Amino acid sequence: MFPLQLLALLFIADSGEKKKGEETGSKYDLVFKRGDLLEVPRTLFTHFGIYLGGGRVAHFIPDIMPVVSGDQGRIKQMVTNSRLLLGVLTKCGSVRVDSVDDFAYGSEILINTMDKVCSRPALQGEEVARRAEKLRGDVAYSLLWYNCEHFVMYCRYGTAMSFQTFQFCKTVRNLLLSRGVAKATAVLGVCLLLYLRDVTACTALLAVLLPFIIWMAS
Repeated sequence: MFPLQLLALLFIADSGEKKKGEETGSKYDLVFKRGDLLEVPRTLFTHFGIYLGGGRVAHFIPDIMPVVSGDQGRIKQMVTNSRLLLGVLTKCGSVRVDSVDDFAYGSEILINTMDKVCSRPALQGEEVARRAEKLRGDVAYSLLWYNCEHFVMYCRYGTAMSFQTFQFCKTVRNLLLSRGVAKATAVLGVCLLLYLRDVTACTALLAVLLPFIIWMAS
């Protein structure tokens, strides 16, 4: 009888887990619609995903694990900070499907806020979800040129763009390509020429050209 009792216990436990998963999915289906764009604000950035239904979210995330291991069990585990950081450095990532809870990681979830920002109308929810599902798997990752925001923008609006990347590049431009930086570069160039004493046409041109370019770009 013992083997039969053990099988019964395993069956009951498995049924309980399945029922719990269905209840969780149903709970989120009351809040989100298939194809919704979900945003999770972080400390330094915002993470994005596409709701697929049943409590599942497709999102693009940097991850080194698919490169170093073929073990699907390890790959499907929640991505740790070390996996994420190594994925960013090696430009490796994957579009994966996780639960809403794992995707949000305890943070507030915003719904479809990009609809108010993007000039293009959102596609139908089913089409959005199908695009996200079709892209599932390993994808080359770039922090600036193809990240989680590019992924969801393509799925929902048909254009791969990132407002976060644009804002970052604008901030860097304002910091580096300013008149103050141009003046400081000119002063440093003159000081360098005086220090070297042996001035060549090349060093003189560089000392003049670099601050001039920064000045014109500011």
